[in-house]
Amino acid sequence: MSQEVPVSLPEGEHAVLRVMPMPADTNPMGDVFGGWIMAQVDVAGAVPAIRRARGRVATVAVNSFLFKQPVSVGDLVSFYARVVREGRTSITVDVEVYAERHPENPVVVKVTEAQLTYVAVDGQGRKRELPPVD
Repeated sequence: MSQEVPVSLPEGEHAVLRVMPMPADTNPMGDVFGGWIMAQVDVAGAVPAIRRARGRVATVAVNSFLFKQPVSVGDLVSFYARVVREGRTSITVDVEVYAERHPENPVVVKVTEAQLTYVAVDGQGRKRELPPVD
């Protein structure tokens, strides 16, 4: 893991998800489980994918996932997600994750970045084409 380097939150973007991990989300060393973060990234990535697909999507690939810093109980974790590529049925989303730490002396650090691909599906879970963009 790298040193804690303060950064700014992405300008002009809104978090699609914000959550504060609790003690039950930690491993024996006190860090938040990577799997917990991965699950939240999947939820965050699905938000713009569902909006673009105008309906149900399914995760079909985790193209990349990089843990840059550990996350701790009490961190306010913000997830920023944006569509970066579209196919006929698929949507690829980049997700950046930031932790706001130390409320007495606030600092923001980038903790995770990932790219996931979702596919639009119908009510029976079958692939469907993306609707045209308005």
